[in-house]
Amino acid sequence: MSTAATGAVVIGLDLGGTKIAAALFAADGTVLSRHTRPTPARDGAEAVLDALAAAAAAVDPGRLATALGIAAAGVVDPRSGMVTSATDSISGWAGTALGTGLADRTGLPVACDNDVRATAGPELAALPDGHGSLLFAAVGTGVGGALAVDGRMLHGAAGIAGHLGHLPSAEAAGLPCTCGATGHLEVIASGPGIAAHYERLTGTPVDRLETVAARAAEGERAAVRAVTTGATAAGRVLGGLANALGPDRVVVAGGVPRIGALYREALAAAFAAELMPPLRGLVPEPPLFGHDAAVLGAAALTTALPLHHPGALR
Repeated sequence: MSTAATGAVVIGLDLGGTKIAAALFAADGTVLSRHTRPTPARDGAEAVLDALAAAAAAVDPGRLATALGIAAAGVVDPRSGMVTSATDSISGWAGTALGTGLADRTGLPVACDNDVRATAGPELAALPDGHGSLLFAAVGTGVGGALAVDGRMLHGAAGIAGHLGHLPSAEAAGLPCTCGATGHLEVIASGPGIAAHYERLTGTPVDRLETVAARAAEGERAAVRAVTTGATAAGRVLGGLANALGPDRVVVAGGVPRIGALYREALAAAFAAELMPPLRGLVPEPPLFGHDAAVLGAAALTTALPLHHPGALR
């Protein structure tokens, strides 16, 4: 398989459970056009592939692009182009031939990866020498991540590398995880995990994480405990991973870190407490890139990963 030539016009697609975002990038990286549309998540994989192809056509009416990169929800194996595992946020998404399915619909060669790894790509590229190591965590409705060592993003068997939410966490001991196991980080550190912990502490259901954060800001003990427990769990896991990987930079992205200083400070303290002496001074940082990170990272996949071509032998 090939990769696209650096400096070509390419499309970047970001597929989430609710929205598809598309951008057309010029050879110098300038955004030429943008497009968004809802994800038909309940209509099945074929409908989602059709919607992705329609988004690509809409963002590139002049058919200038020579390749397409997609950052997609789920566990994605960029070598096979398959979605090897997925939650039910998109019906029937697991087992989808994302690379070839989208190539056949668009007529373009397609590179694909998990959305968190794609989003982490620009963060890795921003490291000074191009051969740095990165630990990237995305803490939101779930806990995802990306691992890069010596300038190379790790994908692992079936594309599963970086799923930080499914590392063991002492704070989550005994709690059932969506993957079928128990005691994983996601069930205590994600947004829904923090809200569920608050409910366990108080017996009071809450509609969303922001409600817990607002009560924590007012000093409510149970809310403070739920937020800091989730943050501490994430910090401890990230600190342990930092010892194992030796990253030059640690990035914590996603909606949960934006709830306030209480969360960020508890995570940073727990992270620092785990570090071995050579890494002391390493601190978790916010991402450098904003809303364009996923589509920018998706477009960059076309120069870094195998391309899946239209009409290729199956």
